[in-house]
Amino acid sequence: MPTISITSPPYILIFMILMASMLMCISHSQDFLCPTRIPQYGLPVYKKDIDLLQFSENLEFLEAEYYLWATHGYGLDIVAPELVMGGPPPIGVHRANLDLFTRNIITEFAMQEVGHLRALKSKIGGFPRPLMDLSANHFAKLFDEAFGYKLEPPFDPYRDSLNFMLSCYALPYAALVGYVGMNPLIKGYETKRLLAGLLGVESGQDAIIRMYLYERAGKVVYPYKHTVAEFTIHISNLRNRLAMCGTKEEGLFVPWQLGAENLTTTNILSADIDSLSQWRTPAEILRIVYNTGNEHARGGFFPHGANGNIARKFLKLY
Repeated sequence: MPTISITSPPYILIFMILMASMLMCISHSQDFLCPTRIPQYGLPVYKKDIDLLQFSENLEFLEAEYYLWATHGYGLDIVAPELVMGGPPPIGVHRANLDLFTRNIITEFAMQEVGHLRALKSKIGGFPRPLMDLSANHFAKLFDEAFGYKLEPPFDPYRDSLNFMLSCYALPYAALVGYVGMNPLIKGYETKRLLAGLLGVESGQDAIIRMYLYERAGKVVYPYKHTVAEFTIHISNLRNRLAMCGTKEEGLFVPWQLGAENLTTTNILSADIDSLSQWRTPAEILRIVYNTGNEHARGGFFPHGANGNIARKFLKLY
């Protein structure tokens, strides 16, 4: 009986067909196990979705540059120059004096923000990086306003790890409450998925920062006579005053009437009466980041104003 070899031409063809069939089966099996769920109605992206999510790029730029410079001594122009789209570099930012533990946290945050900007640009398009003031002088003025008097020496976020984390205290929270506010207005299934992904990571960053500070809540911030907890309360109160829409942000400790189920005074996660995330409108966020209490009056972190259709429209109406 002759020996049959799979290297003979007819058998090579049969073997290739069988292998292709197996690969198709594996592929279909993976699709069945991990399907990409696409709704049978609606669009992936709506025009209004673009304006809303592009507004959040301002905050993502702010976080990305601040975290990158603090940990690396350089920013997006080196790490991801394609994302800045010709926008000006931030003012006054430089490397912070961070311990290894804190540097590792902020380095991860920095890279996450780069990913956020890339995801936003790929899904809904980007705009040039806005001019941002991340100088120690700007933070000093912000903290003076929070306490109601001039701190001596001026607060310097780059001085050490604790100062830096105090300065970070409200950054992811501003994005978090903004995404929650956008949620009912976003219609596209792709933009909804994008928003949910961004919200999840921003919430995680906020929780880590608040837990970091909570572990040091009773520590007096040198050389001032205020504890970490007092710093968080003053910062949150300032932002509530600027936003002018009630209490949507709280420090690390609250009266028990404001605690979870009216039973706690610790406030590791800031939330509403039902322990749900608070939400803010773009106008509220601009009042805060401009540090003017007026969405039409630029300043604060954005000396020339934020970018995108929503932010520029507010400036045109002034």
